[in-house]
Amino acid sequence: MKSYRKELHFCLPSRRGLQNITDEVQKTVTESGVMEGLVLVNAMNITASVFINDDEPGLHRDYEVWLEKLAPEKPYAQYRHNGFEDNADAHLKRSVMGRETVVAITAGRLDFGTWEQIFYFEFDGKRDKRVLIKVIGE
Repeated sequence: MKSYRKELHFCLPSRRGLQNITDEVQKTVTESGVMEGLVLVNAMNITASVFINDDEPGLHRDYEVWLEKLAPEKPYAQYRHNGFEDNADAHLKRSVMGRETVVAITAGRLDFGTWEQIFYFEFDGKRDKRVLIKVIGE
């Protein structure tokens, strides 16, 4: 069985942002040479998420509004975590959206359902963050 590892790096200029990383994940699968297997894609920071959904701007905006209702950024004083940082809401948003996703690889391609894409969602940006891509298979 083959194993291949790659990291993506992000430093978004805003506190929150969403980025489609499907092409980068497929490129990594191609580089790995794995034709049949699995790819794990996970955010390597506790204030960011990786998830699968539709690449539709209205849905992206809905996520932002919904998450802000669940875990509003302000007032910072509402959170016990906040002291030297103001990112408690980012930790909570990540818990809701999840840490990682796993996708099947069939014939060297990501084996998606209709409309599925992979996204990186940043909740506490303006600094270096990483995403791990781990490909395993034959």
